Amino acid sequence: MKIIPAIDIIEGKCVRLEQGNYSIKKIYNENPLEVARQFEEHGIKYLHLVDLDGARTGKIVNWKILNQIACKTKLQIDFGGGIKSGNDLRIAFENGAKQITAGSIAVRDKEKVLDWLNKFDNEKIVLGADVKSEKIAIGGWTETTDLDVFRFIADYFQEGMKYVICTDIVKDGMLEGTSIELYKKIINHVPEIKLIASGGISSISELNLLAILKMEGVIIGKAIYENKITLKELQNYVD
Repeated sequence: MKIIPAIDIIEGKCVRLEQGNYSIKKIYNENPLEVARQFEEHGIKYLHLVDLDGARTGKIVNWKILNQIACKTKLQIDFGGGIKSGNDLRIAFENGAKQITAGSIAVRDKEKVLDWLNKFDNEKIVLGADVKSEKIAIGGWTETTDLDVFRFIADYFQEGMKYVICTDIVKDGMLEGTSIELYKKIINHVPEIKLIASGGISSISELNLLAILKMEGVIIGKAIYENKITLKELQNYVD
């Protein structure tokens, strides 16, 4: 199971929100590269980098941060936030992203995302399934749709999508535990999908539960920044 720390960026700084609420943000470090290097020093290989300014404005904003981390570390970066066009995709890949996450655009323009899948293959395009009460949320989590998460993922899987990051918005940033039951349901609906858990991870013991489910990976954010899970502890889970 891949251990994937998260760095969320607002105005070039490393922050965390609660339940996606931009008015409740905490700045943890003004130098995201410094944070990324700390991850790498502890054997971490992967990074989930989110451009929260991009998610809110609908276009990539913090591409310079992506470029800086990609050039100065060996971390394999999954980049998301504000990717809405082919130009956004080009900017992300040219600046070092190994994968991009298609979130809101996967709801609003499925044809475009399927075109990206055909052009770049399913190792580079990740489906972002942000969930509230088992319904897909979009627009930086400001809008909840009537789209069922299980059908959403299953439909994309049938079209060739391989990886899915599923974030339970209610859990995200709250340090109250991750959505084990939701992930069990998704795996039951789409057993072959490579599912990455995101949101609410609060203790090292949850990693064991997720590993039992044979998750592809787990994204950990606030638990690291609040020292609920230490980087030293995570070293035991890194290949």
